[in-house]
Amino acid sequence: MAVSASAVKELRERTGAGMLDCKKALDETNGDIAKAIDLLREKGLSAAANKAGRVATEGTVESYIHAGGRIGVLVEINCETDFVGKTEQFREFARDIAMQIAAANPKFVSREEVSSEELDKEREILRAQALNEGKPEKIVEKMVEGRISKYYEEFCLLEQAFIKDPDKTIHTLLKEKISTIGENISIRRFVRYELGEGLEKKEDNFVAEVMSQAKL
Repeated sequence: MAVSASAVKELRERTGAGMLDCKKALDETNGDIAKAIDLLREKGLSAAANKAGRVATEGTVESYIHAGGRIGVLVEINCETDFVGKTEQFREFARDIAMQIAAANPKFVSREEVSSEELDKEREILRAQALNEGKPEKIVEKMVEGRISKYYEEFCLLEQAFIKDPDKTIHTLLKEKISTIGENISIRRFVRYELGEGLEKKEDNFVAEVMSQAKL
């Protein structure tokens, strides 16, 4: 299939790779941008891939407080230099991530942070659910692994859909920022507080409120 100029441009913006390399990658993947990104990374041609191993110890601790003080977030995002850490583009990215955490309530930054104990517990629950649904034993394991993937998408920040653009994940957004800003960036850690969390109280849909604000 013919690769459009707009697809080449988008791939270049998302990876920082050269125009010719982007076109070749899209040719090899039949125009699939996600696969082309992976291919460029495998070949070491993605600017994000080249920067990924560099040390990032500067950056910012960004905060987000939802209207009325109902939800509060602190997130540490690192970059390589103090100069980049003070730029509006980097700070805007940090604010978006803080708002994402407030709205989507992840438990972990990445799937690598999920403990084996947590996964074993989740697999037991999912296995019991599948069996209770009357699913045949031979397909239960495949169902469980499929639902574990959904678990990652729900609770791991990097795998969540970006609240401002659900067509991309936070991981994709991060790689785009690495390419455009020109430094390695990492989301190191976060903490999220919700008013009355753990206490018996009436149900409030704070998440919907935050997401509605994000789309303004």
